[in-house]
Amino acid sequence: MPHKYQTSIGSFTRKSSFFWASVGATVGLANLWQFPYLASIHGGGLFILLYLASLLLVALPLMVTEAVFGRHSRHGIVLAMDGFVRNAGSHRLWHLTGPLSVIAAFLVLSFTAVFGGIVLAYVFAGASGRFSGATTASASAVLTELVSSPERYREFMAWHGFFLILVLAVSARGVVKGLERSLRIVVPCTLVLLAVLFALSAGHGRLESGVDHILTFRPEQLSLDSIKAAFFHAFFTLGLGVGVWAIFGAYTTAETRLKRSILAVVLMDTLVAIVAGVMMFSIALDGTSLDGERGFSLLFVSLPVALAQVPFSQVVITAVFLLVVLIVWATSISLLEPVVGWLREWLGAPRGWSVVCVGLAVWLAGLASLFSFNVWADYQLAGATVYRWLELVTGGILIPVVAMLVATFAGWCLTRRYSAQILGDAPAFFRKLWYWVMRLVLPVVALWIGIQYTIFSLSNLCDNGNDAIWCGPGTPVAEASAPVENAPNGPDIQYHGE
Repeated sequence: MPHKYQTSIGSFTRKSSFFWASVGATVGLANLWQFPYLASIHGGGLFILLYLASLLLVALPLMVTEAVFGRHSRHGIVLAMDGFVRNAGSHRLWHLTGPLSVIAAFLVLSFTAVFGGIVLAYVFAGASGRFSGATTASASAVLTELVSSPERYREFMAWHGFFLILVLAVSARGVVKGLERSLRIVVPCTLVLLAVLFALSAGHGRLESGVDHILTFRPEQLSLDSIKAAFFHAFFTLGLGVGVWAIFGAYTTAETRLKRSILAVVLMDTLVAIVAGVMMFSIALDGTSLDGERGFSLLFVSLPVALAQVPFSQVVITAVFLLVVLIVWATSISLLEPVVGWLREWLGAPRGWSVVCVGLAVWLAGLASLFSFNVWADYQLAGATVYRWLELVTGGILIPVVAMLVATFAGWCLTRRYSAQILGDAPAFFRKLWYWVMRLVLPVVALWIGIQYTIFSLSNLCDNGNDAIWCGPGTPVAEASAPVENAPNGPDIQYHGE
């Protein structure tokens, strides 16, 4: 067995593959079920400017750090951090950064695959005409029947397993024949399909309504909550803290201009979110039927109802959910890679066996989330299902902690000369900005986001009549709601999409 620091994990063959793979990793469900809602209630175009500022100040420096760690070491996040910690002579506790990142990727993938199974089922439901003339009640019934019905959970399991097999089949073919080739085809096709659907929505919908909701500047809607929302979405939408950027950085060719590619990915992710938001609100023929909608209720109820009113609705609905399947599929392939790469480097195992082992573990962990919506819905710990706790632990603890550790280590443990060597060619202004963001800004922001996310999630549990210790006396007990209303809105993770 080769020494773990000598294990080869593969490489891309074309310099543009990093861009296409990264776009596939970052464009997730949050672009569809979270960003349009946030832009519509937080000032439209002004929120987009806040969001871009958050990306450039917080997300971009951390993305560059994770990617150059992988590129410099030619390893995934676990062995990359091990090597840097050894070279810096830092405390051994820094070694925890890599494993925590892999665990975060594993958990996000486990419930992202569950969402993928739902979307895959909706492609076939749309093609079979189940949403023809759909109303809110009938669309809710379709979602409840698939997700929340205890009697039909095996059907849900089948869709979940089918989707996961599609993901594993790509990964098992290797970095070049599987990951690189698939994402170089799937991601451009996804963008083309999005452009076609946008053109259809502009021609048959109300483009001015979509532009008004997403792009019009509305300063009266801006508040401190708008800034908070922009930072949260920027932090969770780009796959930070789950090892994706490190593994893709390790795969890059020597000719890849890494920092420019990352900037292009950030701009492309933002453009896709804007186009998707304008498209959704343009499809709503009355201009307001999607107002205040997000998460499951937007994607799986309100959107099919709105699409049912457009010409050739059966074809359009099928195409829209095919688009979503491609998005979730690319995200899942990307999330799988850090975990498979870690197992290969740790054991020196063949890729096929590594994919099978990780895939079985992801499937079993995904069943915990899947059953949380139906047969285990009544089994709750401190007022939350298994899925809710997985979401909270991942979004409120693991990802912020990993981001904080990576930023703190890069800013305080590495010498400025070594940091400059790892960053490679970069303008002096960028190096100085990166250095101070790593040292002072990102650790504080990551800690703040983790605390805020956890507090918000725990307080939401109190609304369900939770009697846990963090719920004070007199907490109101929420009235029982329909099963579809108990479905997750999902975290802001790409993973997501969260």
